[in-house]
This record gives sequence, structure tokens and C-alpha cells, in this order.
Amino acid sequence: MKAFAHLLLVPLALGIATFACKSDDPKTPTDPEIAEKEIDSKSIFPALTFTLPVELKQAPGDSSQFYLVEQGGVIKVFANAENVSTTGTFLDIKSKVQSGGERGLLGLAFHPDFKTNGYLFVNYTAGSPLKTVIARYKATSATQADAASEVVLFTFDQPYDNHNGGSMQFGKDGYLYIATGDGGSGGDPQNNAQNLKSYLGKILRVDVNGTVKGNYSIPADNPYATGTTGNVAEIYAYGLRNPWRISFDTDSDRLFAGDVGQDEREEIDIITKGGNYGWRIKEGIDCFNPDSNCNAQGLTEPIHDYSQSNGDRSITGGYVYHGTSLPELAGKYIYGDYVSGRIWALELDGSTRKSNTLLMENKGAISSFGQDLKGEVYYLNYGEGKVMKLVNGNLN
Repeated sequence: MKAFAHLLLVPLALGIATFACKSDDPKTPTDPEIAEKEIDSKSIFPALTFTLPVELKQAPGDSSQFYLVEQGGVIKVFANAENVSTTGTFLDIKSKVQSGGERGLLGLAFHPDFKTNGYLFVNYTAGSPLKTVIARYKATSATQADAASEVVLFTFDQPYDNHNGGSMQFGKDGYLYIATGDGGSGGDPQNNAQNLKSYLGKILRVDVNGTVKGNYSIPADNPYATGTTGNVAEIYAYGLRNPWRISFDTDSDRLFAGDVGQDEREEIDIITKGGNYGWRIKEGIDCFNPDSNCNAQGLTEPIHDYSQSNGDRSITGGYVYHGTSLPELAGKYIYGDYVSGRIWALELDGSTRKSNTLLMENKGAISSFGQDLKGEVYYLNYGEGKVMKLVNGNLN
């Protein structure tokens, strides 16, 4: 069975043509508001090229610049201006990071009070044997973090090189949410995602302001915070294969996850406390182990999933659009596929899928999406090393 390597694929060519949007799923309608719009993307900082970019963030309350994570272990900082021609090194921890394939510096999250305390959190793979490290650093200014300031919150072992997850986001509750893969290989051979005594295949949630566990605490309402006979107290939700990117809707605070599939299906989940999202019992809406007549009792179905048969083989989770430049996308979840280079807009009616509209194709190896403080959505072209922004194609 295939163990899908999200970042091992040869990057696809960057497409430049716009086209009328359409649905690629005959069971799901296209949104008529955007069906005839020309939505495109463009290299928004054309003078800048990055090395294997995997994350794009702005710090809370500061729209003047961006921070970009390079997989090898560097975070770059640069001005939020289209004519910007230089970048600075915000943090360089290459000496700590074990990178290559799906390993590396994979996630960044700024503390909600970053302007006051200077704290930022990173997720990276390190060492031999391989492990994931969740660590805090302190910035000395908005453009410089102290590489010697590392405080490790916790670590956990990685049995294989792939499926490391890596995404981290703060919720409105002030807690840090961390996405972890199932540990790798293919088919989750150790059944980590269903094992509540494992950190793997989970969404974790921790209180970075606490000190009960050294440099963090367990939120009191975590599902396994107390009386769980050895279950991992950091677990918020489980049953995930490789939730490569997670994000909160800044309006509703719903937590979205794009979970990379195995051989057949890719899925989008809305993560809720205590939810079991099915892997390895199910892959998307299909049974996986066993391959038929699986027991789905108690499992949370994806809000949307799609077949790999059209060449879409590695979902990259995105963001709910809340910008102003593309009003037809307001409130829709923008996501893409690393392999096919397609980008879609998913519309929900409550917890029901209403429409799923294909916005563009052939946009390169989409390693991550980003969202600025104004709600506009960007993505990273991994192979080209470019920051791309969703724009009105008629204006370019």
C-alpha cells in the first residue's frame, strides 16, 4: 500500500491561466455566485524566492510584515509590500532540525500576546531516533528571534520519516492546537491514530501559559485530562492520518483540518473535542481496515471528501476567506491539492456541505495556505518558492 509522501513529489508546473469556475464533483453543486467569476492567483512578492516554503503567517496585530517558514529550519521575515526585494532571517534553527522528505521545520504559531511577551512556537523534527519537538522561542524584536532562547514544551517519537503533521494554531480560547500525523509508513501499521496512549494521528491541545507539566499545562476540559488510565492528556481529537494543515475560521472559531488520504480519498474535517475521525478504520467515507463492513459507530464523518481518481492525491488544508477583494468567496473554505495544483472553495450550510467550486488548476505544488489579518488568502508554491495570492483575474 502507498504511504503518501506529501513533500516528496516532483513539483508541478505553475499554471497562469484563468478560467470560469466549476465543480469537479457531480454530486456537489457549484456555487452560482462564483461559477462565472475569473479568480486567479499571482506572485504577490515577485522579487522574493524562498527555499521549500511550508508556512506563511502574520503576527497578531501586525499586518506590516509576513513570516515564512522554510522547511530546512529557517523563518524569514519581510515587509508586506509588493515591491519588497529583501528578506531578513527571523529565526535560524537549521542545526537542530532534521529535514528532508516530510521532515523539517513544519509549523509556526505566534502567541496571542506576542506583542507583549515575544513568544512564538515551532513544530519540527529532530534527532536519531526521530522525534517531533514542540518548542517556544522568544523574539527580541518584530524582526529577530533569539535562537538560544528555546524552551521545549514536549517531544514525542516518530517511528517513520513521513506523516509528521506539523500545523499549529491558537484558538480564541488561548490554547495551542497541534496537528500530528499517524507516524508514517503506510496504512498506520501500529494503529497509532486510534491509540489514545499515542501522540500520533491526533489534534493536541495545550495551555502554553501554564506550568503544571513544566512549560505548559493541560486544559481542564481536554477529553483525557483526568482519570484516563494512561491516555495522553494532550489529546483533543483523534483518528487522523496526516492532517497537514489546520486552521480556525476567524468568525465562527470552527477548526478545519485537511487530512491527507492513503490510496483512495482525501478529506476535510471540522474538529470537535473528543471526535474520532476514523483513520485507520476508514479513509474518508470508505472503509479501510477492514476494507468492507467496518464498524463506523462513534466515528465523525468528514465534512467533505474527494476521490484521488482525478489526480488529486494530497489535500492541503486552507482558510475560510474573510477578505474584501473577492467578496464572492466570503465565508467559504479555500483549500487545495499539492499534487494536482487545484484550488477549491467549499461552502457549508451549518455543518452540511452546500457547494464545492473548483477555482483554478495547475497552480503548482501547493504546500500551504496563509491568511493575513484582513482575511485575504495566500498559498505557497513549494517548487517555485513563491508566495501566491488569490486575486480577481480580470484585474491582472
